[in-house]
Amino acid sequence: MKKTVYLASIALSILLVSCGGKEEKKDGFSMNRQKTETVKKKAVSTDKASTRIDLESTGVGPVSSIDLGALDQSLADKGKGVFDANCIACHMIGKRFVGPDLTGVTARRNPAWIMNMILNPENMVKEDQLAKDLFMEFNGAPMSNQNISQEDARAILEYLRTAN
Repeated sequence: MKKTVYLASIALSILLVSCGGKEEKKDGFSMNRQKTETVKKKAVSTDKASTRIDLESTGVGPVSSIDLGALDQSLADKGKGVFDANCIACHMIGKRFVGPDLTGVTARRNPAWIMNMILNPENMVKEDQLAKDLFMEFNGAPMSNQNISQEDARAILEYLRTAN
């Protein structure tokens, strides 16, 4: 028993002496090692894609520009019906849902970008950086293509102009 305790204490002493020193000598010089702690900082952007303002980009799709003019209330009413039939499952006005809250979207996005997102969501997510950022912000939930005509997309855009 005494011999076991004696051998264990010698082994422990050797272990402490071999690991405890921070000075190391090699080829006539010595160096002191210090434990360094590496902290990786992840760049965090507070700029959410859903609140970012980008009125320049037109996105990817059939619409390159659009002249809005004065609000057409009858077109907006038609757009509300198309929106309620196709978009309300994921988008709400005044509330974040599966997709972004669309309140004020016409103040944050170019009208052509909005139309292209409605008409061409798959290619927008593949090729447009803002659409990619929105896709990531909303947990990779893709906007499904509802096969909406360009005329109905224009009506939805007019309805969204009233949602400010």
